[in-house]
Order: sequence, then C-alpha cells, then structure tokens
Amino acid sequence: MKSQSFFVFGEPQEYRCKSVLKTTSIIQKFYPCTEDEVIIADQDLRTCALESAQKGDYTNAIALLSLLINRHPQNAVDYNNRGLIYFQSGDPQRALCDYNMALKLDPKLASAYNNRANYYAACGELAIAINNYNHALDLNPSYVRGWINRAITLRELGNYAEAIEDLEVALLFGQLESRIFAERGRTYEIWGDWNCAIADYQRAIATIDTGNQRSQCSNSSLRLQVETWLDKLIN
Repeated sequence: MKSQSFFVFGEPQEYRCKSVLKTTSIIQKFYPCTEDEVIIADQDLRTCALESAQKGDYTNAIALLSLLINRHPQNAVDYNNRGLIYFQSGDPQRALCDYNMALKLDPKLASAYNNRANYYAACGELAIAINNYNHALDLNPSYVRGWINRAITLRELGNYAEAIEDLEVALLFGQLESRIFAERGRTYEIWGDWNCAIADYQRAIATIDTGNQRSQCSNSSLRLQVETWLDKLIN
C-alpha cells in the first residue's frame, strides 16, 4: 500500500479528454502555434493523462506524457509522472529510468525520490528505499506521503517504534488521515498491540466516512482493506 506521488496539477476535466484520446491524429492538433496555446495545450494533455491513468488506460496516459516529454525534454515532473504510470502498468525498469531522469533534471524533486523509493521497496531493496525516502523528507519535511511510505518500509524491517513515530509526524499535517490511521493500526497489529490496532482501524473508517467525495474510489478501496484487517482481529 505504498503511496505514490502523482500529478501535481488540477482536477480531471473529462470534456477535454474525449477529443484528445480518440486517435494520435487528434492529439496532434494540440500542437500549438502561440505561447499562450502552448500552456493551455500542455495542461490539457496532463489532465487527460491523469484521467487515463485513473481509469487504468496506461497506454494512452504514457502516450500523452511521452508527447509532453518530446515537447519539453527538460521537464522533470513529466518524467516522474510517466515513471509512475510505467510502474503501475507493470514495467518497473522503465519506471526507474524515468525517475532517474527526473532527478537528473531536478535533484530537488522530492516526489521523484519518493517514487524511486517505492520502486526499491517493491524490489525488496529496503535499505536503498529508506535512503530515498530520507532524501524526499530532507527536501520537503511536510511531505506526508514520504512519512507514510517510510513508515511502511520501517515496519517491513521490523522497526515498529520508528514506524509509529513517522506516522504520528504525518498526522500533524492534517492530510491523508484515514490512510495514516490505517497504516498505524496495521503497524500496531503486527507489533502485537491489538487494542491500539482496533482503535486505529475504527478511526480510519470513521475518517473515511466523514471525508470528501473527491477521493471516493480510493477511499472505498482503503475502507475494504481496513475492514478486512479489523474483521480478522475481532472475529
């Protein structure tokens, strides 16, 4: 349940995407003629890439981000985002190449360190993953996803107290509370403190129920996971 750092622009706008995603020839019409059009067209493509990825249409999402990279080969964020989609689509080596390129272009891009750390964690290279999470948090101490992911990796290493500390720091920023409660509960469960685990699982569910609807799909998945963990402890 590593937390990915994904797309730093605005909300999806489906009406723009329908015309972009039909064919490659239609995508070509977004090549702009003036500087103002460049900005608008790039935003359209990034919006459509995000929506495609959320729908699981990784081929289109990668094609759109590749088009953006061809336009702006010095844009580290586009490499980072394409790496994420490669990773989600089951192509971790291409993901790593894109994360490395993103960090070569922008060594201060904390989200790229986070995503590269997720790659190493998935490969079982936990010490290297921790090192990358450390870089992300050094660059951005308020980076909640980095705190969560480092905590999960510390838990996998058996460092439960340190994992709890990271999750408690993450709670201070008032973001992703349901996810943090869920991961802290899981940590307590594995550590053997079932009472604290049950309390945190219940907090996670309550926070999901009172949350906004913009992340309804991901919250539904998280709730199902938490309910599964909770049922195993109670029953």
